Amino acid sequence: MTPHKRKTGRRRAVIGGLSALGITGAAVVAGGLLAPAGAADAVAAWPEAKGDKPVATTIEVSGTYDGGLKRFHGTGELGSDGQDESQKPVFVLEDGAVLKNVILGTPAADGVHCLGSCTLQNVWWENVGEDAATFKGTSASSVYAVYGGGARSASDKVFQFNGAGKLVVTRFQVSDFGKLVRSCGNCRKQYARTVLINDVDVIAPGRSIVGVNANYGDTATLRNIRIHGDAERKTKPCTRFTGNSTGKEPKEIGTGPDGTTCRYSAADVSYR
Repeated sequence: MTPHKRKTGRRRAVIGGLSALGITGAAVVAGGLLAPAGAADAVAAWPEAKGDKPVATTIEVSGTYDGGLKRFHGTGELGSDGQDESQKPVFVLEDGAVLKNVILGTPAADGVHCLGSCTLQNVWWENVGEDAATFKGTSASSVYAVYGGGARSASDKVFQFNGAGKLVVTRFQVSDFGKLVRSCGNCRKQYARTVLINDVDVIAPGRSIVGVNANYGDTATLRNIRIHGDAERKTKPCTRFTGNSTGKEPKEIGTGPDGTTCRYSAADVSYR
């Protein structure tokens, strides 16, 4: 891997990156959610790429990496957009790293990997390959923040939550997808994971906004979710599973709010 370091210095905790975005660390750590952006029925337009950058070797990020809204796409060993679990990512973020103003084009390989706390700010996936981003930190204090951006054309998962800690997704848009967030259902090492999703536009078709493991103590909180183009309401806001650590396919055990695992009310999800 080729290391890329920026002069802004390392941010050993994601709270510094969140503060730069106007998000207080206290709100994230305490489980608070941002106020809604006040979006109307219209969904924000996707940005235009300011040039293309082929990537043959995973870019390793320590500190802050600003892609200048260029389109990054895999080539060579990263030149795949299939569902192969062994694919390498285009970006791998060290603990506390920030990735901003990036468009991932086709092929996107396995997108972005966060090895610890990280911030993804204004990152867009034009065509999700295996996963858009995978969160892999092992500390319960890890915080993964996805702020702004969007993803489309994900045959399965957008965000794969394999590690420990808390994932916050806010001011994001997703379209034509399987699951926006999935807490790993069959990883060898399992954790109690916390998911907060707020101020998000969901454009059908989509199977589930979030899937979590009730038996491991996962929680998913949804606020200000706007679902577009789903007159039959086929998109499940929150799905509960019985996870395992054996690699078997996890069993779905229920959907909808239950006040314990899936934390939201009918007022938190609107259909446009």
